[in-house]
Amino acid sequence: MTISTTTIKNSFSGNGSTTEFTYTFKIADEDHIQVIIRDSDGVETVKTITTHYTVAGVGGASGGTVTMGSAPSATETLVLRRSTTQTQGLDLIENDPMPANNLETAFDKNLSISQELQEQLDRSFKISRTSTITTAEILDSATDRASKTLGFDSSGDLTTVADFNPAGGDSALFKFSTTTTDSDPGASYVRLNHATIA
Repeated sequence: MTISTTTIKNSFSGNGSTTEFTYTFKIADEDHIQVIIRDSDGVETVKTITTHYTVAGVGGASGGTVTMGSAPSATETLVLRRSTTQTQGLDLIENDPMPANNLETAFDKNLSISQELQEQLDRSFKISRTSTITTAEILDSATDRASKTLGFDSSGDLTTVADFNPAGGDSALFKFSTTTTDSDPGASYVRLNHATIA
């Protein structure tokens, strides 16, 4: 059986009553689908097969149905995503006859994994095809990266910049100067016009 679509993910808005959701991609095993609930705060929870849902239509070229044990609420989004196990189970034996279906199943699995990796790449940050970057590797240790944010150095390469403290809300750490002169403090500095922070 061929794979004629690049779709590997379907998304649905919950309504508190619908429990059956159609996935439109081929899976070879019921464990090759990932069911995720995203709440209104953006928190994602991966659900467990049998405990939270069942799968029908395994092996079908056009997909099948996931039936939830309880309906996602109106504030939740349900995502059905193909997630193929990255293993190779076809064992070729020299001079042994092999059904074409075995070979096609192996090809389908490899294509499925490639499509899933491409979907992850499509959600990643990357530079355009006509741009260049010497290195996208962050060389700082975990200690040096702590409380920092990502940025670009003078060469346009990734680096960690400026102390950043996300705890307790979005706030940044600035050097404070008691100088009250109304003048530019220089690049990367903020100057307040009072001798004390109040």
